[in-house]
Amino acid sequence: MPLSLAEMAVEVLTTADGRAKTALGRAHAARWFAAREAGQPLPIGQATPPLRPARPDRPALLAPKDVPRRRPGTREGRIALLHAVAHIELNAVDLHWDIIARFADRPMPLGFYDDWVKAADEEARHFNLICDCLEAMGSHYGALPAHAGMWRAAEDTAGDLLARLAVVPMVLEARGLDVTPGMIEVFRKHGETRALAALEVIYAEEVAHVAYGSKWFNWLCGRDGTDPKEVFHALVRRHFHGSLKPPFNEEKRADAGLPPDFYWPLAEATD
Repeated sequence: MPLSLAEMAVEVLTTADGRAKTALGRAHAARWFAAREAGQPLPIGQATPPLRPARPDRPALLAPKDVPRRRPGTREGRIALLHAVAHIELNAVDLHWDIIARFADRPMPLGFYDDWVKAADEEARHFNLICDCLEAMGSHYGALPAHAGMWRAAEDTAGDLLARLAVVPMVLEARGLDVTPGMIEVFRKHGETRALAALEVIYAEEVAHVAYGSKWFNWLCGRDGTDPKEVFHALVRRHFHGSLKPPFNEEKRADAGLPPDFYWPLAEATD
């Protein structure tokens, strides 16, 4: 019997090494899409994901206030910036597999799983692109400390699919659309062409990940007969720790299906 999609997801979540985790995830994604193209989709199934995914011994995980800040004008600072991006991408791999496994008991169209498997596969490629950049610069993922709070949003929304969609793709990943152009300019300015190319790939593909969140959030609200904007505001206020901080990349957010009246009221309310 082939593994169900939920079982595949748990295999990824319980693999600690970043390169091994992403290789396994990419193999499972290929298996899922091959079965879909053959008209014989794999079963979604059910499996119990860990509350927290397996992680390598390095990087050391620190409270956000304890993570050293480095200036991107220096080579060391740019390495630190890429290391932070790699850490974000590895967490994103787990977040996308986690939404598949954790909410597998909730009936959803097959397109829901197509979207999150594709997003997880792309995040795995992003992680490896950035790791390649780090290694080309004489470093590696795990060489520096990283943010310990990255998984908090997953834990806080573990019991609510709508809340997970609101907080992870529609808030956290949307924030990536706001800040990535500035990172791209840093590496362009310093002629770091390999990192520049990797970040441009990430920036282009992250729009779709935010859009998947918006699409399925609106779909669920439509099925439930609720107002998506009101539900989004209530869930973000309840589950997101922090404020939504401008400036916002309004053009890319619009491309991802996030209108300004979703996020601006939350920014104004938390000033």
